Amino acid sequence: MCIEILEDIYGVPQAEEIDPVDLLVITILSQNTSDANSLRAFGSLKSAYANYEEILAAKKDEIAEKIRVGGLANTKARRIRDALLKIKLDEGAIDLGFVAGMDKDKAQDYLKSFPGIGPKTASVVLLFAFGFPVMPVDTHVFRVSRRLGLVPERASVEKAQQILEEIVPHDKYLSLHLNLIRHGRFICRARNPSHVECTLRSLCDCYLRAQALNDSNNHPHSALR
Repeated sequence: MCIEILEDIYGVPQAEEIDPVDLLVITILSQNTSDANSLRAFGSLKSAYANYEEILAAKKDEIAEKIRVGGLANTKARRIRDALLKIKLDEGAIDLGFVAGMDKDKAQDYLKSFPGIGPKTASVVLLFAFGFPVMPVDTHVFRVSRRLGLVPERASVEKAQQILEEIVPHDKYLSLHLNLIRHGRFICRARNPSHVECTLRSLCDCYLRAQALNDSNNHPHSALR
């Protein structure tokens, strides 16, 4: 039901072809910053170098300067170079195409072996670049899924991903992931969520609990308790 309602509001997202290494670099650049800043940093990086071999050969400080707009430039520059170097050493070329031949768990473990790459980043690359049946859980997905009651309030991010992958049809992972992010940005914000505008409120545990508490407090006999 949630999937259908969100698709009615935001549409049915479609996966776009993207180079896996590009996506890995973008996800590193997106850590702790906005999409706009991370994409500007990625554009600056790609325009400064002809290919990833040149980026790998560049000095870390030089790379950091190119991606400064994305924030945490020194850390991200090191993570990008480390990732490119690992791929080159493992495959002989800076190409992640070989990941497509792995099973899901092995592919996740491989990507998480990169410095600074956690479950969310690995899952984003696997879902969007390779079509693996994984459900990335970012801050918006985590917040909204808990408020809705799709996962327990006290669930960890890892547990939330496991539960969502069990209850969501595989072919809807991408749609739900992107639409929960949109809903989290525009309606179900971390602060001051807009319940009035939320078309999911009749399904939302958080909203229904708040309404029940409000109704209880406004009951004519509540003052006698």
